[in-house]
Amino acid sequence: MSVLAIDAGTTGVTALVVTEDGRVDSRGYREFPQYFPEPGWVEHVPEEIWQATLAACRTALDRATTAPVCVGITNQRETAVLWNPAGLAATRPAIVWQDRRTAGICARLREAGHEPRVAELTGLRLDPYFTATKLTWLRENDPRSWSAVTSGKAVVGTVDSYLVARLTAGARHVTDPSNASRTLLYDLRARGWSAELCELFGVPMSALPEIVPNHGRIGRTDPAAFLGLDLPIGGMAGDQQAALFGQSCFSPGDVKCTYGTGSFVLINTGTTPVRSDAGLLTTVAWQDPSGEVVYALEGAIFVTGAAVQWLRDGLGLINSAPESEALARTVPDSGGVVFVPALTGLGAPHWDPGARGAVLGITRGTTRAHLVRATLEAIAFEVRDVVEVMTGAAGLKVPVLKADGGASGNDLLMQVQADQLGTPVERPVIRETTALGAAFLAGLGTGLWSSPGELRATWSLERRFEPAGQDGAAYARWLKAVERARSWV
Repeated sequence: MSVLAIDAGTTGVTALVVTEDGRVDSRGYREFPQYFPEPGWVEHVPEEIWQATLAACRTALDRATTAPVCVGITNQRETAVLWNPAGLAATRPAIVWQDRRTAGICARLREAGHEPRVAELTGLRLDPYFTATKLTWLRENDPRSWSAVTSGKAVVGTVDSYLVARLTAGARHVTDPSNASRTLLYDLRARGWSAELCELFGVPMSALPEIVPNHGRIGRTDPAAFLGLDLPIGGMAGDQQAALFGQSCFSPGDVKCTYGTGSFVLINTGTTPVRSDAGLLTTVAWQDPSGEVVYALEGAIFVTGAAVQWLRDGLGLINSAPESEALARTVPDSGGVVFVPALTGLGAPHWDPGARGAVLGITRGTTRAHLVRATLEAIAFEVRDVVEVMTGAAGLKVPVLKADGGASGNDLLMQVQADQLGTPVERPVIRETTALGAAFLAGLGTGLWSSPGELRATWSLERRFEPAGQDGAAYARWLKAVERARSWV
């Protein structure tokens, strides 16, 4: 028996078939287009996400040697999707979590004094990153689409909700607490949608999905809609919480960093939410069917792997992401070059949507190898920024960092990361822990696995990177460069 896990990420959809013993039996992947209508804007076409989902799942199923008995879902978080609940057609492009168009709305709400109350209720902050401000923007700037919402002809949700609607042929309009807690509309204490927040952001509560536990009987796929499969949807979580689960970070104090389009450092804080005044976010990690909620503290970094992608697609300095390691190794260091990859503003711990990318320290001796190495170093510096807050202002301990995601396969990056943190970095055999977490949740929800302890036994270490000494001068240059890149817009 096995689980079909769907990981609908920011640039593509991965599908894994995961066996009872935690092995990846097969995989499929399909990219989908990114749209940038104006500077700072990022959009997706929901139908293209759905078609990529079908293609990735078809590939994984064709290659599998086992038959899945359930489906798990994980997704890019915070992205705002509107669709017709009857025909399931999206009424407009989705506004992606990276999109910065709502910076003015955030500033307006902040100036009106709303941020302390929003932070108290949600554990978040007023930033374009989160879903609610995107919905406010639609209300103010796309009256045609918003009238469909207010009249009941369209519903709103995040990518998880949209996928469940498509998988079930419209039978279910649901989300889970890990995704709901990223919208600015979820009350951490009440554990549900907040009427106060919905009024503040102008979002009709009737258009929002029902919130269900992260594992259990969430829905059932419709064979006519989904590749002929009639399977229970047993688990669902936002991608970073799913990765925390997939890394078996079940105990308070367990920490992971996922190196994907962005990088996200999460620490399990147990059944009590921990608040941070220094740039970290309080979020739901997962909720079980009994109602018990586990929380996490998160540092969200917007652009890391996307910076390597920009070197490839935007500048043409490399032909593939893996080439970045080989090229960076041709120079002993960055030659004093610092790259601040604030391509969509800065997330944790700075939270500056007006920051923009900057490359500093260029001389006539600078080569593409130096710029590539500076990009890898920037990823490590950004993660260090977050961990410094976790271990400093938040007073938490990070004895070891579990790394996953595509860029965790870069040995040079992992070694630089261990050096910068002064902490060992552990990389598991299965790096696709986001999809693995979705599989684990679905298997728990349908009885394939009996407990988190059984899942922990499937985790295995591929390589441990020991710190070899911090480069304080390089980090000092980084901090100086970040200040230069801030408040550019």
